Amino acid sequence: MRKLIIIQTVAPDYRGLFFERIKEVLTDKFELYAGKESFETTIQTKSKIYKKLNNHFLLKRKFLFQTGIWHLLFSNDILVLEMNPRNISNWIFLIIRKIFSKKTVLWGHAWPRNGQNSKSDFLRNLMRKLASKIIVYTKQQKKELQVKMPNKHILAAPNAVYRIENMKTTTHNNQVNLIYVGRLVFSKKVFFMVKAFHNALSVLPKDTKLFIVGDGEEKEKLNNYINNFKLNERITLFGHINDYLKLQNLYNDSIFSLSPGYVGLSITQSFSFGVPMLVSKNENHSPEIEAVKENENALFFKTDSEKDFIDVLNKIYRNIDFWKKQREKIVAFCKKSYSTEAMAEVFINLIE
Repeated sequence: MRKLIIIQTVAPDYRGLFFERIKEVLTDKFELYAGKESFETTIQTKSKIYKKLNNHFLLKRKFLFQTGIWHLLFSNDILVLEMNPRNISNWIFLIIRKIFSKKTVLWGHAWPRNGQNSKSDFLRNLMRKLASKIIVYTKQQKKELQVKMPNKHILAAPNAVYRIENMKTTTHNNQVNLIYVGRLVFSKKVFFMVKAFHNALSVLPKDTKLFIVGDGEEKEKLNNYINNFKLNERITLFGHINDYLKLQNLYNDSIFSLSPGYVGLSITQSFSFGVPMLVSKNENHSPEIEAVKENENALFFKTDSEKDFIDVLNKIYRNIDFWKKQREKIVAFCKKSYSTEAMAEVFINLIE
């Protein structure tokens, strides 16, 4: 019996429903392997269905070698590996399985962080050539990569967080808060967001609060700022929350979510609850930026401009009735393109 086996660096909680959907359909024809933590220690495995492997990070966590999976090297099962050139194990798997005509699928970003013209794409392209098939995160990436590799079988599985049944929204009179969900790290510019919100208080509705959900290296810095300026009644640091109902309540009380740095998976999470997002415009965004439809489910502000951030917030509250009416449309759009069922189907079809 051929299985679908996905090998990951980690299996974080935001992938939980996706992996569970595959398991639900394929049952004992699916296995998931993952280590304890990723290159960034804030990203850790939370899955309930994974088999443990060991991650060995090398050269100050720049490279990775994995053990606990080598019994799969010559397996006739379909293996799905991460499209990450820094994972030495994956190179060995790809080369040897290519020689022995074993099916190996690569899953990940089509391009390096700096885009398809990046010099480092040379290595990523070597990996892609060794794979039987490639799965990327967006339809746009699929189109771009198909131009570069017209003879390669390329699939798109847009990143999703929730099942269709979990995508729902509501409106009420006190929906004036703002929410950030993500890692509290420098690259996400959370400290900029907190200072900008602080300086915007005089022009915002008096009961507006900022909810910050997540953990990371800047948590103490943020907490100190909030305490120093006595902002505890206006800004709340919740830490990491995985509970769906708690997140739902926070999103339901928010008129907009915020992305002060580059956009990631949190944008489709926000849309799942019908909450539009305010996005920093000139960032090296993750592929999820594809979901943005300006003036329909999102607005942009000038990157690193506190003044423009505040001006756009003002614009949001002047048009608050419009954005409340958009919530049902945003959820409908998300159900159609960004459900875990749709994402999982791409992987299920690899074996079925």
